[in-house]
Amino acid sequence: VLLLSDYSETETLPDSYPSAPAEPLPEFLLEPEDAFIVKNRPVQLRCRASPATQIYFKCNGEWVNQNDHITRESLDQITGLVIREVDISVSRTQVEELFGLEDYWCQCVAWSSAGTTKSNRAYVRIAYLRKNFEQEPLGREVRLEQEVLLQCRPPEGMPAAEVDWLKNEDVIDPSQDSNFLITIDHDLIIKQARLSDTANYTCVARNVVAKRRSSTATLIVYVSGGWSSWTEWSDCNARCGQGWQRRTRSCTNPAPLNGGAFCEGPPVQRVTCTTLCPVDGGWTEWAKWSACGTECTHWRSRECQAPPPRNGGKHCSGSMMESKNCTEGLCTRTLAPGMGVAVYAGLMGALLLCVILVLCVGVLAYRRRCRHLHGDITDSSSALTAAFHPGNYKPPRQDNPHPLHPSAPPDLTATAGAFRGPLFSLQQGVNDSPHKIPMTTSPLLDPLPSLKIKVYNSSTLSSLELPADMGSGDGEILSLKSVGTVGRDRDHHSHTLSREPGLSTSATLGNLGGRLTIPNTGVSLLVPPGTIPQGKFYEMYLIINKWDKTTLPSEGSQTVLSPVVSCGPSGMLLNRPVVLTLPHCAQLDTPTPDWTLTLKTQTHQGAWEEVLTVGEETLSSPCYLQLEEESCHVLMEQLGTYGLVGQSCPPQPACKRLQLALFAPRAPCLSLDYSLRIYCIHDTPHALKEVLDLERSLGGVLLEDPKPLLFKDSYHNLRLSIHDIPHTHWRSKLLAKYQEIPFYHIWSGSQRPLHCTFSLERGSLAVSQLTCKICVRQVEGEGQIFQLHTDIQEVIPILAHGLIYSYPLNTMNLGPYAFRLPDSIRQKICASLDAPSARGCDWRLLARSLGFDRYLNYFATKPSPTGVLLDLWEACHQGDADLVSLATALEEMGKSEVLVVMTTDGDC
Repeated sequence: VLLLSDYSETETLPDSYPSAPAEPLPEFLLEPEDAFIVKNRPVQLRCRASPATQIYFKCNGEWVNQNDHITRESLDQITGLVIREVDISVSRTQVEELFGLEDYWCQCVAWSSAGTTKSNRAYVRIAYLRKNFEQEPLGREVRLEQEVLLQCRPPEGMPAAEVDWLKNEDVIDPSQDSNFLITIDHDLIIKQARLSDTANYTCVARNVVAKRRSSTATLIVYVSGGWSSWTEWSDCNARCGQGWQRRTRSCTNPAPLNGGAFCEGPPVQRVTCTTLCPVDGGWTEWAKWSACGTECTHWRSRECQAPPPRNGGKHCSGSMMESKNCTEGLCTRTLAPGMGVAVYAGLMGALLLCVILVLCVGVLAYRRRCRHLHGDITDSSSALTAAFHPGNYKPPRQDNPHPLHPSAPPDLTATAGAFRGPLFSLQQGVNDSPHKIPMTTSPLLDPLPSLKIKVYNSSTLSSLELPADMGSGDGEILSLKSVGTVGRDRDHHSHTLSREPGLSTSATLGNLGGRLTIPNTGVSLLVPPGTIPQGKFYEMYLIINKWDKTTLPSEGSQTVLSPVVSCGPSGMLLNRPVVLTLPHCAQLDTPTPDWTLTLKTQTHQGAWEEVLTVGEETLSSPCYLQLEEESCHVLMEQLGTYGLVGQSCPPQPACKRLQLALFAPRAPCLSLDYSLRIYCIHDTPHALKEVLDLERSLGGVLLEDPKPLLFKDSYHNLRLSIHDIPHTHWRSKLLAKYQEIPFYHIWSGSQRPLHCTFSLERGSLAVSQLTCKICVRQVEGEGQIFQLHTDIQEVIPILAHGLIYSYPLNTMNLGPYAFRLPDSIRQKICASLDAPSARGCDWRLLARSLGFDRYLNYFATKPSPTGVLLDLWEACHQGDADLVSLATALEEMGKSEVLVVMTTDGDC
């Protein structure tokens, strides 16, 4: 008792003894999420809780088997509590076996000593996406700046499909282009339709299962045409009396685009007008004579008033006053003393001077006559042969360095003939006349005071002559007329020639033939040996006609494809065809023919006539046309003016090859203004040469190599625009966003250089760098882009960018030097192949091997078909005429004997 008492006094007992701290309820660190089963792939559900002694899944109210759980356990390093994680797999079969309206769901349950906690439900569904759209977008045609609604309802799917819009296969992002708006219902709204919005639009729906595309809706933004302002009234077309005058307007403000309506109303207005007729002046009757004056004369006058000249009429010709002696020589005037002696002395001096002048003239005439008598040798036989021999015969002078031709008779090369009665008499010697130029040193179209074109043979003399009064100025029109000889009918052939520097050439050719070439144009004329009769020589010419001085050969929907070329003299009698080579700009590399090509010739009256249509030749066709990708070769026996035209062959539209050339002012630029000019020209050497010459005269320089462009016969204009100008230093003066060249201006083939100008202005003279982008394209067609980066103060050479012409620079080759195939080889090939062969190994097989077999009947009508084929081969291979290609064709034909000759005599 004592011990207990002591203990109670020193220490009080506690009410309860201490125990371990309480465990909290489980808290989910990761709950299962909704999932979709794609095809047959199962989905994984996962949850994580802490603290948790156990975690199990319950799906659709039933506990998942313990063996289907994958459990992982770890310890939280901060709190020291146990973290438990569990996974289960749900298959497609499990989901499909569920019956009822509710979707398949799973829930996670976690235990601890404090109790249980349940997670949110996670639903598992089978993903799908139907194939058909509930509503697809439909194509439309809308006017410019109209609001457009394209509707799209995607296919039903699980999960719901997301929708994107494509414009020409590019995804539309409304954040990048505010003109587009995509609604919550997946519709596409274009707030204001622009021309650039003309495109194909597609609605694309996608989810985790698949991706579906709607049908493509084509949206066309059209522009209806608007009239431009009326032009000023033209001058009255009648020079006298009643006529009419007109004014025009064009449907280009704006031009109709993409099927827009054409302007309503007439493009031309006409009104009648009256022009006052000119009235020439007329003299009145003479007035009466005046009284006799102190000078022993009296006067009378008249006036130009019957009628007076009006409205530009001519003034009266003649004098207004008339005077005469009124004393019939018996004038009573007296001379002052000593004055009569002076008068008589002056008269005697004048008489003496006249006598001296007459004597001097006589002496000079006598000496000149003597010099002619010593220099001429009289041919006594000329009086007997009358019209067949000249009256005066002059041998060629030793100091003449330019004989006409080595085979010409000496009595016909020194002078030209002229008619004097029944005989041919020679006018003057070569050195005596300042109006005669040796033929071998005088091109046909150089500025000449006079031009003689001679034709010689052994018994007659004829000449083609240009009068001296028609040879002034580069732009004048020259007329050639043929003068025949006495004793036969004279044939008169005339042709109108337009002289332009660099667009013509001429040469005197004989029986040996030759080749005329206009440099850098692709135009040439091949005159084969034997074309001109033996012993005759012709001054032949080749001219490219200027487009402003000739009518176009095209009509209707046709377009000009080549330059218009004249060769002559017309009316020549040719023994065999010549070959005229013309460049063209037709695109011919398509698998199906889309051109109808026609060769036309111009009559003497200026009208154009069809010579042949390629592919429709008959036996009556006077020509044969060999077509290549960039040129054509015409076999013909009648010289004249020719041009190639074409039109589209349905159903495919044809294409022309064009060139785009960019020019700028030549450096240094001293002005704030700066212009860029883009030319749209035919893809032919002649067209590019014309533009280069034009820009050289204007002080322009080519900035880049010309770019090609295929221009389609689609009635769409050519659009040009400039972009990416550095606005801090440069400003464009062009108010419109782009410029356009109308379709018919290009397709008509007028060949005049069409161009657009972009006018720029720099901020100060210190700015010299210019970078920009120029886009050129045909609406709904192909295009090109010029990436420009230039220093406007840097001097660019005139012949920049490697523009080297592939055509020979020499304008003529005479005789054997003009042909690659020697005459001996030519004759042996003709002898071997002209005769028909039973096996077909003759000229017809050669034509097929060379690709000249489109219409064999043309060659069959010639005396030597092989010779004509070889002439055409020479023309087609004038730039690369090696004998290998011809030798290969002969080898395939089995003509070994000809190959031996070519190997021995030729260059193979």
